[in-house]
Amino acid sequence: MRALLLAAGMGTRLRPITDTIPKCLVPIHGKPLLDYWLESLFSGNAIERAVINTHYLASVVEDHVALSPWRSRIDLVFEPELLGTGGTLVANRERLGEGPVLVAHADNLTDFDVAGFAAFHAARPATAAMSMLAFRTDAPRTCGILELDGQGLVQAFHEKVENPPGNLANAAVYIVEPEMIDFAAKLGKPFVDLSTEVIPHFIGRIAVMETPGYHRDIGNPESLARAHAEFRPGEGA
Repeated sequence: MRALLLAAGMGTRLRPITDTIPKCLVPIHGKPLLDYWLESLFSGNAIERAVINTHYLASVVEDHVALSPWRSRIDLVFEPELLGTGGTLVANRERLGEGPVLVAHADNLTDFDVAGFAAFHAARPATAAMSMLAFRTDAPRTCGILELDGQGLVQAFHEKVENPPGNLANAAVYIVEPEMIDFAAKLGKPFVDLSTEVIPHFIGRIAVMETPGYHRDIGNPESLARAHAEFRPGEGA
C-alpha cells in the first residue's frame, strides 16, 4: 500500500512558530512532527512508498526530507496552488498506484498502529469503500463527531456542533479505495475537499477503527502545549 501525507498547510494559528517552520516540521520533544509520521509509516511493512505534498515553505520540507533515512521511499510534490485533499489525491493517482491508499493529515500527532489499520481495512465489510481512523476527543465541539451503526459503519457526521452526540471523532486518517478517487476525479475540478465533497457521498460505506493510542491536532498553541505535556513516544498502541 502507498500513502499520501498532506503537508502543505500554512499553520496560521501557530504563528509566529510557523513564520519560519512549516507546520509539518513543528517539533514535539525536539523531533519534527513529520519524522514521527515517516517512522510510523515505514518502520513496518504496511506502507511501501509515500507521496508528500508541499506548498508553504516547501524548500524547508524538501531539505528536511533529503536528509531522512526514508528519502528513497518518498515522492515530494510541490503544489503552486493548493488542490485540497481530494484534488491532491486525484493529481497524484499514478504515483499512488492502483490499490487502496492511506491518506493522512500530517499536522496531527498520533501513534496509531499503521499495520493494524491496514489489516482492519482488508477485513472491512464488503460494502465499505473507505476505512476511517477515529479517536476519543476531549474537545468534541471542535471535531467531527461520528455516529455508527451496529457494523461500525458511519451513519452521520456532526462537524463542530455545539452539542455533539458523543466524543468519537474523525482522526483525519483514511484508507480509501480507488472508487473514491474516481469519484473525486469525476467532479471535474482541480480543487476538491475530501471531507466535504467526497466523504459525504459515501455515508454508510465508511468503516471505522478506533485507536486506543494518542491522537491530537497540534494546530494551535494550546494543543501544541498539551501535546508536549501528554505525549510519550513509544507508550501508545
